[in-house]
Amino acid sequence: MLARLSNFRSSLRPLSTLSCVRTFATSRVAMGQYGLETYLVSPAELDQALKRNVSSKLSTAPKIVPLCASWFLPNDGRVGKDTYLAERIPRAQFFDLDAVKDSHSPYPHMLPSAEDFAVAMRKLGIRRHDSIVVYDSKELGIFSAPRVGWTLQAFGHPNVHVLNNFRRWVEEGYPTESGSPAAVDEVDYPMPQLDKTKVVAFEEVREIAKEQGLEGAEEVQILDARSLGRWKGTDPEPREGLSSGHIPHSISVPVSDLLDASTKTLLPAAKLKEVFASKNIDASKPIIASCGTGVTAAVIDAALTEAGFPTEQRRLYDGSWTEWAQRVKPSESLIRKSE
Repeated sequence: MLARLSNFRSSLRPLSTLSCVRTFATSRVAMGQYGLETYLVSPAELDQALKRNVSSKLSTAPKIVPLCASWFLPNDGRVGKDTYLAERIPRAQFFDLDAVKDSHSPYPHMLPSAEDFAVAMRKLGIRRHDSIVVYDSKELGIFSAPRVGWTLQAFGHPNVHVLNNFRRWVEEGYPTESGSPAAVDEVDYPMPQLDKTKVVAFEEVREIAKEQGLEGAEEVQILDARSLGRWKGTDPEPREGLSSGHIPHSISVPVSDLLDASTKTLLPAAKLKEVFASKNIDASKPIIASCGTGVTAAVIDAALTEAGFPTEQRRLYDGSWTEWAQRVKPSESLIRKSE
């Protein structure tokens, strides 16, 4: 266990000085010009930034791309693309979580290859130096947008934000459009490199689960974003035939605990700190975020960022419960249920 954590920490190598300078300079140009300076942005901040960012096909200057990431659970009946066509932020593009993924994996939302990610960005008309503001459906509030934001960051896109949130955008009277979007020209997007320090695979999570509580094992906090009923094993999973329950020693942090009950926005930093403190989550210890398929785990990650937790030693379990429940062996007793 200690050797594995040592190897993980040694993998956190900084980018070359030149790469850091280029990334920082590009990001600062976009942020300074348009006023987007934090990961979470309000509707008012985005509206003002879009007004400053005059869109032109001829311009090579960084642009702001609103990116709709609406997605619903498989048993919901609604489709993310439909909500995008019905009402969206002007000039928004649609990032399809069910399409931009590892198409060879049996699990629903595993990260795409670097090549597939780059192809998706090119087709969306997004360039490396553009600022991206990801947002959700107004029906659910904060839900799937943090997953797309996290994916963009994992592939090294330098300037990424999440709108907090589209429901407020609509309710506060900011402009929207509907129908088929205008076609965008395919652009160049360089082949990225996945930051593997942001992801943890099944084999390592299984080893961690087996070793938790043993003498000499360092504590790794596994935070589960699913509902408390699914975590306890008393409520069914949305995917038919999949057992509910939880990874041993994991901590239930339902997405609903992190959101305002009425607006479905992410809670303010002070409130998020209270939530994490109530669950005895220690900022100095490694954290793995998990959920059903790796989507809402990113809401936990965004909340940790907003609450001021360090980004080091934070990873997301990409396969999450859908992979876990199918791959662990009954003899291992690694699916726990509690009343």
